[in-house]
Amino acid sequence: MTQKSISRTPDTIELWPDGVPDAIGRDPGDIPTLTLYRPPQRESSSAIIVCPGGGYGGLADHEGGPIANWLNTLGITGVVLKYRHAPRYRHPSPLMDAAQAIRTVRARAGEWKIDPARVGILGFSAGGHLAATISTQFEEGDASSPHPFERIGSRPDLSILLYAVITFIGNAVHEGSRVNLLGERPSADVCESLSAERRVSLRTPPAFLFHTVDDEAVPVENSIAYAMALRAASVPFEMHLFEKGPHGVGLGAAHPDLSSWPALCATWLRSKGFGSQL
Repeated sequence: MTQKSISRTPDTIELWPDGVPDAIGRDPGDIPTLTLYRPPQRESSSAIIVCPGGGYGGLADHEGGPIANWLNTLGITGVVLKYRHAPRYRHPSPLMDAAQAIRTVRARAGEWKIDPARVGILGFSAGGHLAATISTQFEEGDASSPHPFERIGSRPDLSILLYAVITFIGNAVHEGSRVNLLGERPSADVCESLSAERRVSLRTPPAFLFHTVDDEAVPVENSIAYAMALRAASVPFEMHLFEKGPHGVGLGAAHPDLSSWPALCATWLRSKGFGSQL
């Protein structure tokens, strides 16, 4: 599928303009940001927050801006989240950043021409773990709170989980992500609490999942476990498993067999009311 070029210059804002909670310093890695990629359409748009992968030890460039640009071709506002990660930050800092990102997009929905009821989240690898975690550990929002942001819910309206880390227990663990997020010897209770397949509920948003069966970094059992949990909770989902393919393929342009996942996802997104209804 040929994708039209998006030429708008993205805008970057600080995620926590009034001060980053639990900040260690003021270096770039201490300051989470949102980078806003707007589609050319002027009408109200849905938005998807993009969480790049990187094992909770970095952020992969090819899973950030290029993904937001692809979303723009679908008529969706892409919002790339630069979240905190190891070695300076561990749990719960990334999860706090994801929740704040969703609330920020909803708080500025009028200004950014976004429907606050159509705000999704997308994540690759460890970014997929972050997206799955906020999809299962969100806050509904407290209308009586004196703090405006606390009145806004942090539940995404859908999630897109791409070769995602899901579990921190059992034989399918991606050890690097777990160590970077939780340290060398996390307790069994903490590992279970951050295994998204154990936290799925009726309020977990619908999900699109993509993985390769022979992924040697993050075992495919991660996506399968999440899909099974969604099925048990009667939460809608769509999953695509490809027999062959490496980890970290992004949009899959270098892998013809895998490059179909964006088109499959676009069709699913349109079925959920996201993007241009072509």
